[in-house]
Amino acid sequence: MLLSLSIWLPIVSGLILLALGRDDQAKTVRWLALVAAIASFAVTLPLITGFKVDTAAMQFVENFYWIERFNIHYHLGVDGISMWFVPLTAFITIIVVLAAWEVIESRVNQYMGAFLVLSGLMVGVFSALDGMLFYVFFEATLIPMYIIIGVWGGPRRVYAAFKFFLYTLAGSLLMLIALLYLYLKSGGSFDIQTWHKLPLPLDAQTLLFFAFFAAFSVKVPMWPVHTWLPDAHVEAPTGGSVVLAAIMLKLGAYGFLRFSMPIAPDAAHEYAWFIIALSLIAVVYIGLVALVQNDMKKLVAYSSIAHMGFVTLGFFIFNELGVSGALVQMISHGFVSGAMFLSIGVLYDRVHSREISAYGGVVNTMPKFAAFALLFAMANCGLPATGGFVGEWMVILGTVKYSFWLGAIAATALVFGAAYTLWMYKRVYFGAVTNDNVRGLTDINGREFLMLAVLAVAVLWMGVYPKPFTDVMHASVTELLKHVAMSKLQ
Repeated sequence: MLLSLSIWLPIVSGLILLALGRDDQAKTVRWLALVAAIASFAVTLPLITGFKVDTAAMQFVENFYWIERFNIHYHLGVDGISMWFVPLTAFITIIVVLAAWEVIESRVNQYMGAFLVLSGLMVGVFSALDGMLFYVFFEATLIPMYIIIGVWGGPRRVYAAFKFFLYTLAGSLLMLIALLYLYLKSGGSFDIQTWHKLPLPLDAQTLLFFAFFAAFSVKVPMWPVHTWLPDAHVEAPTGGSVVLAAIMLKLGAYGFLRFSMPIAPDAAHEYAWFIIALSLIAVVYIGLVALVQNDMKKLVAYSSIAHMGFVTLGFFIFNELGVSGALVQMISHGFVSGAMFLSIGVLYDRVHSREISAYGGVVNTMPKFAAFALLFAMANCGLPATGGFVGEWMVILGTVKYSFWLGAIAATALVFGAAYTLWMYKRVYFGAVTNDNVRGLTDINGREFLMLAVLAVAVLWMGVYPKPFTDVMHASVTELLKHVAMSKLQ
C-alpha cells in the first residue's frame, strides 16, 4: 500500500486544507501543510530502502478492479525507471510549502491544498500501470497547476494559465485515441505491460508513436511546441515554477519511456532521427535564445527547455549510457532547476522585480544567499561534482557512441549553458551595489537557508556519488533497450 499512501495521503490532506477555507487560520494551515508534506515524503522512503536493484520487474505492485465493466484496474507499481520520481515529487512539495511560508498571505489554505493535491496526482502518473488510470492522473495534474498560475500568478496570469491548459490538453486528446485503439487491439485490456507485447504493424505503430508524441512533446516541452513554458514560468508564483520545472516537465519525458518506445519500438527506431533533430535544436537554438533574455525567470525557463532537450536526445540514441544519462538528467534537473527558481523567488520577494537590470552587487548585501546561488548556477552550467554534470556527460558520451558529430553538437550546450548562466550571475550578484533596492536587501533567514541548504546537499550528492541512482535504473533500462531492439515485426 506504499504507492497508494504516496498518492492519496497528499491528496486527502490537500482536500482537508481546501475545506478549512479561512485566512484567519493561515498559521495553522501552514503547519498542517508542512506536516502533510513531510509525512507524504516519509511514506516514500521505504520505496528507496526496499527497492531491489537486480530486477527489471515492477515492484510494490497493487492491482484490483476499478471499473470492472470496462476492465479498468487500479494498477500501481514502480520499476527502476519510475521509482526515483516518487520521492523526488514528495521532496519538492516540502520545499514548495516552505517557500510559500511568508510569501502567500491570502487564500493560504487553497494554495497549500492545490500543491498537495498536485503532488499526489503526479506520483499517480509515475506509478500507474493501467492506461486509463495513467490518463486520468496525467490530465488531472492540469487542474491544480492551472489554478495555481491563474490565481496566484503575475499580471498576465490568466493568459499564461489558459495557454498552458490548452496546449497540454490538445496534445493529450490524441493520446486518448491511441489508448482506446490499444484497448480494442489487446482484446479489452488497459494493462500497459500487455500493450508492450502487442505485435503491431509499422503503420499502426507510426500512428501510435505520433499520437503519443503529440501529448508528451508538449509536456516536455520540445521545440517548437515549447512556447507555453516561458509564459507559464514568468507568470507562475515561485512554488508553481519550482514544481513545473522540477516535476511536471518530467511527466512528458517519462511518457516516452513507458509508452512511445516499448509500444511502438519499430516506429521509435524509424523516426528517431526526427526526435534527435528536435532535441538538438532545443539544445542549441534555445540556448542561444536564453542568452538574450532580460528576465531572470524567462532565462531559466529557456534553460529548462535546453536541458530537457538532452533528455529526449538520450532516449532516442538507444544505448544504455544515453537512456540512463537522460534519467539522471531528469532527476538532477529537478533539484537544480527547482533551486534556480527558488533563488529568483528569494530576490523577487524582496525587490519585486525579475529584471536582471534591477540588480547588481547582491553579493555585497546577501553573501550567504549569493554563495548558494553560485553553486546552483554552476550546477546549471554542468560543472563537474554537481548534479547538473553527470546526466549531461552521460548523454554526450552516449551520443558520441551513436554519432561523433551529433555528440559534438550536443556538447555545445555546455558552452551556451555556461554563457547565459554565468552572465546572468555576473550582472545580478557581482560588482558594486548599483541601486537602493539592492542596498536595502537583507540576507536569507533561517527558513530560506534551510530550503537552499537541503537542495545544495542534493545537488552535490548527485554530482559526487550518483551510484545509488544509476544502480536503481540499470536493470530496467537494460530490459527496455532489449525490448525496443527486438522488432515486433520479426
